[in-house]
Amino acid sequence: MPYADHPQGSVHYEVEGSGPGLALIHGVGGSAEGAFGTVVEALARKHTVVRPNLSGSGETTDGGGPLVLQQLAEQVAGALEASTDGPADVLGFSLGGAVAATLAATRPELVNRLVLVGSWAYPDPRHRFYFETWAKLLTADVDLFRRFTTLTGFSPATVNGWGDEGLAASLENHAWPEPGIARQVEVGLHSDVRDLLPKITAPTTIIGFGQDEMIPVEGSRHLHAGIPGSKLIELEKQGHMDWIGNPDEMLGLLRDILG
Repeated sequence: MPYADHPQGSVHYEVEGSGPGLALIHGVGGSAEGAFGTVVEALARKHTVVRPNLSGSGETTDGGGPLVLQQLAEQVAGALEASTDGPADVLGFSLGGAVAATLAATRPELVNRLVLVGSWAYPDPRHRFYFETWAKLLTADVDLFRRFTTLTGFSPATVNGWGDEGLAASLENHAWPEPGIARQVEVGLHSDVRDLLPKITAPTTIIGFGQDEMIPVEGSRHLHAGIPGSKLIELEKQGHMDWIGNPDEMLGLLRDILG
C-alpha cells in the first residue's frame, strides 16, 4: 500500500486499476478496505481507483490534535496527486462526503465529477445528538457502540436478514471500529460545509437513503439545495450502510453517473 505526503504528515492509500482517476473517501470509522472492499474490483475495471485512509484509519499520520475537514481534504489531494494525472472523479461517503465537498470547493482543479453518498451539509440538533451519543458509547462500551451502529446504520430488512447468528457474529468483528475513530467522530460532530457548497463547480450527483437512521436523507437534500446544478437520487429502501454488503444497486448507479 503506497503513501503520499500531505502538509501534516503522510496519507496511506490503496490504488487499483487503470483509466481515469476515481477517488473513494470513507466515513467515520471506515477505511479504504472496510468501506469500499465490495465495490473496488468492479470500479477498477475502468478507473484508476484511489482509496485514501483518512486520519484515524490505516497508517495515515498527521500532527495530532482535533481534525478539520480541510486537513482531511488535503490528505485526499495528496493521494490523488501522487497516483493520477489530471482531475479525478471523487466519491465521498458519509463524513467522506463532507471531505469530498471541501476538496471540490477548495481544489477544483483536482475534481472532475463529484458524488456525495449518505452525507450532510451541516450538523443540525439531531446530528449533534447522534454524534455525541456515539462518542459516549465508544468511551463507555465498544460492544454497545457496535450494537447502536448496527441498529442505526442498516435498514431493518438488512438487520433481520442477518438472523440471530449473523448479528451475534457481527459483534465479534474486532477489526472495526478503526483505532482512531474517536477523532473522526469529533470532526463529524462539527462538520459544516454550507459556505463551501456554492463554490462547487464540478458536476455533482447526491445519493441519499430513505431508511437512513444514521445520516437521514434530509442531509442529502440540504446538499442538493446548496450545490448549483446538482442532481439528487433517493434510494427509498436503503439504510446508511446497506450498500456495503449488497452493492449491486449502487454499482449500477455509479456506472450511469461515471460513464
